[in-house]
Amino acid sequence: MHRGPLREGEWVRLTDQKGRRHNFCLEAGKRFFSNKGHLEHDEMIGREEGFTVTSSAGGQYLVFRPLLSEFVVSMPRGAAVVYPKDSAQIVALADIYPGARVVEAGVGSGALSCSLLRAVGPYGRVTSYERREEFADVARRNVHQFFGAPEGGTHPSWSLRLGDLAEELPRYGEPADRVILDMLAPWECVDAVADVLVPGGIVCVYVATTTQLSRVVETLRAHGGFTEPAAWESLVRDWHVEGLAVRPGHKMIGHTAFLVTARRMAPGERAPRKTRRPAPGAYGVDYTGPRPADVPPAVADEALED
Repeated sequence: MHRGPLREGEWVRLTDQKGRRHNFCLEAGKRFFSNKGHLEHDEMIGREEGFTVTSSAGGQYLVFRPLLSEFVVSMPRGAAVVYPKDSAQIVALADIYPGARVVEAGVGSGALSCSLLRAVGPYGRVTSYERREEFADVARRNVHQFFGAPEGGTHPSWSLRLGDLAEELPRYGEPADRVILDMLAPWECVDAVADVLVPGGIVCVYVATTTQLSRVVETLRAHGGFTEPAAWESLVRDWHVEGLAVRPGHKMIGHTAFLVTARRMAPGERAPRKTRRPAPGAYGVDYTGPRPADVPPAVADEALED
């Protein structure tokens, strides 16, 4: 990432007095136009970020390089982005570390790819899979824009492959330390993920609905080669603080997605059986999804009758 004086070809983020934000690439000889007049790009090139500029009509703007959390919520989109509150949870709770070999599917608009690349560092590897070429093109442009990849180049730690993860992973057979799934039917890829994930590795799944959440958790349980899945969501609420006026903000980021993590057991090993019985009816006659090995249909139906 860049530091020091702003350079031509870098992206900057201007914020006006009302909090409105503008992102653009610095180019010598060009102008930025707004309802407050214009600014010369040359006035910003060569200066240390964190300064104020005044437009031709008297508007004042703060000038900084965009943070990753700011960039991803304003980047061009092909598919919905993974918001910063979720990407931070993924990096922390999936334990993405420098040097890790990470597999990601699908790539969406590249928001999570940027966070993963930051986390693995120059000696790690992120391999992203995307089935739709138009989404892959948007993600490629966004990742290159944020990291400043040279024309025709790419981030040295990133590979972007077109194709279905369940089909492509076995073909390459590359071991992975972490696998991140952001797709409509991640349960279809559990077997393929188990084959490439190293013992102790982590699979992290990002899903939007409760039905997806249930299906992926039960599939991981039924597989037998993973620890008990952990599932959660995070909610973020900002606060207004001004003198004695201290209150919750009006703009809360509520539900965006559920996250599920589980660790890969060593070959031939199974996690200890849960000692707590399922709730009555949890796997009753109305349940049609995957069943854990220790909850056969007969036992589940008896529990429902009790």
